[in-house]
Amino acid sequence: MMDTKIFVPECSTEPLASLLNTLRLEKLDGHRYLGDTNLPQLSGRVYGGQVLAQAVMAAADTFDDCDVRPIHSQTAAFLAPGDVKRPISFAVDVISDGRSFATRLVHAKQDDRIIFTARDSFQFQQPGVDHEDRAPDVPGPENFPSSVDLFASVDHPAARFMSSTNSLDMRHVNGQIYLRPAREEQSTIHIWFKTRSPIPDNASQTLKRAVLAYAADQFMLEPIMQKHGLAWSTPGIALATLDHTTWWHRDVDPASWILAELHSPSAQGGRGLTLAKFYQDGTLVATMAQEGMVRSPHIA
Repeated sequence: MMDTKIFVPECSTEPLASLLNTLRLEKLDGHRYLGDTNLPQLSGRVYGGQVLAQAVMAAADTFDDCDVRPIHSQTAAFLAPGDVKRPISFAVDVISDGRSFATRLVHAKQDDRIIFTARDSFQFQQPGVDHEDRAPDVPGPENFPSSVDLFASVDHPAARFMSSTNSLDMRHVNGQIYLRPAREEQSTIHIWFKTRSPIPDNASQTLKRAVLAYAADQFMLEPIMQKHGLAWSTPGIALATLDHTTWWHRDVDPASWILAELHSPSAQGGRGLTLAKFYQDGTLVATMAQEGMVRSPHIA
């Protein structure tokens, strides 16, 4: 195993330790990497947020100092479901290295099948125009129930699984939809979240941006679900990420509370779109867009 340039610190606290271990890729020859472990999933399919984060780590490793030229955008497509029991290989193509911007193309494979592809863009830290949207005025996370407490209190295999494996503490401002649909159908929702345990102090900004990518894929489809009276427990529901874009605007720390404002402007043909803004300490740190498959036998 060759060392990657991006240091992933050790952590003994679960489930964060398993997440960091998944992001600790093995470097092969050239710009090829191997993720030999996947986060467990009841579905048996690889969690999309994991692959988004791993693609960030693989692409960033092609730079001598990725935090000098941090990732600022990623446009990804999920082409086929991954098998959690099989390793994932990542191949990075160096597309361009400009004076300001650099582009990498990442392909993720299992065996000979491409399951995911992403275009990652990096920019040297530079001065320039600067403005941002204001954070929405919503009550703080201490005012809402924790997903950690909810999963721990429910005697169900899925809840026990989430309690032991999910690295996030999520607080739904508009009410959670794990067990039942929301009381009100709406297309704009707010969620507070952070990692359940601190990320080691010596973690790079690249790693922290990768963890944000990992985290957000868990709830990006929820405004679509809420708009149509669906819950994660709805019988026969089928959900999958089709494509996902992230723009990182400013440094972020996923171990401190982040407020996600999510809005779905459209859904049609079993597909829905969500646009999301992410704020930390009142500052806009990232914006995301995701289109996903949302199907339910209850909706014609």
